Amino acid sequence: MILSMTGYGKASAEFRGKKITAEIKSVNSKAMDLQTRIAPIYREKEMELRSLISAALERGKVDFSLYIERDDSNAAAPINRPILKSYIDQIRSIVSDYGLEEPEEHWMPTLLRLPDVLTRSEAVELSDEEWEVALAVAKQSIDALMAFRRQEGAALQRKFEEKITNIGVLLAQIEPFESARVEKIRSRIVEGLNSIPEVQVDRNRLEQEMIYYIEKLDISEEKQRLANHLRYFTETMENGHGQGKKLGFIAQEMGREINTTGSKSNIAEMQNIVVKMKDELEQIKEQVLNVM
Repeated sequence: MILSMTGYGKASAEFRGKKITAEIKSVNSKAMDLQTRIAPIYREKEMELRSLISAALERGKVDFSLYIERDDSNAAAPINRPILKSYIDQIRSIVSDYGLEEPEEHWMPTLLRLPDVLTRSEAVELSDEEWEVALAVAKQSIDALMAFRRQEGAALQRKFEEKITNIGVLLAQIEPFESARVEKIRSRIVEGLNSIPEVQVDRNRLEQEMIYYIEKLDISEEKQRLANHLRYFTETMENGHGQGKKLGFIAQEMGREINTTGSKSNIAEMQNIVVKMKDELEQIKEQVLNVM
């Protein structure tokens, strides 16, 4: 089964009053194009995360985020009481030493704005225990994205199978018109020559030229090659993921045979069928860009 390059995954876990969340999404790209946004405490592990993501996803334009959300009950920064007391003692000492009057307004707003009065204790080193949790969350988000890719890939495969079947049906519809047109070409040429009575026709040479002309319009080889490409496309889809580029090449070859058939189709009925085949193939080409 094929995989889509489009996907999304998200996972979270609680660790000591904070919520660790990993979020990842991908769209189609010719190669791996990975952008990361990682919380500062996990930056030292960025290369490990990049290797993990690249090995799992292989190809695509990927955005990965690993961030922390804190519990609101612990969100307020604590007041550093010793520093606050030291500021108050210093202000009172200066007022006393210089004979100044203490400010009449409330001191607290000013005191709280002084350096280091409000502090937050942040972990400066990443513990092994926390990293195990964060890494597990990252892997869960990747697993969720891969499940999304498989689901989208199954939908793409059903779409491709439908389009391949449609092209095969249209190809079969050409047969009646192809066999009839040979006689039409022959009759038209003979009628044209008979309408010119003064022209002397070498019947042997005429037959040779008609055979040459009809062979130039023959599409038997194109039909056979197109049928082979249709079959090969289906077989390639069944071979598993990582076939996107190969499917794209096969679709190009299918287009070449359809275009040649169109250029050799000199009756309206055949040309109409070729237009319908091109429409089905164009839808395949659009969607094959999303295949891994």
